[in-house]
Amino acid sequence: MAHEHKLAIFQGLVKFKSNTQKIWGVLVFLTIVTVIEVALGILKPEALMGSFLGMKLLNWIFIILTVVKAYYITWDFMHMRDETKALRRMVVWTAIFLIIYLIFILLQEGGYVFDVYDSGYIKKDF
Repeated sequence: MAHEHKLAIFQGLVKFKSNTQKIWGVLVFLTIVTVIEVALGILKPEALMGSFLGMKLLNWIFIILTVVKAYYITWDFMHMRDETKALRRMVVWTAIFLIIYLIFILLQEGGYVFDVYDSGYIKKDF
């Protein structure tokens, strides 16, 4: 039995006539997000260099755009939108928890290593 894929993206805001058109549409969306990331990385606007929750605002934008791309790739190319709600939640919530945990660990360890190199002594003794 053939299973027909949905040919709409962004919750039905954009609809395509074939799978090929949809793939090109998704490629354009992911390319636009990537171009924004690269442009921000090259230009590094001074307005985004302020600190927010212990990290530069520009870094938070990079993290958020990367998570958006990963979520959209999973949602569209791995066909998560066609799965049951429970399976979608298990996959997405687990990934979100692990990403948040990884960010927390990297920020903690990176801050510690920076402090050791910056001040020349061990701040915390584990």
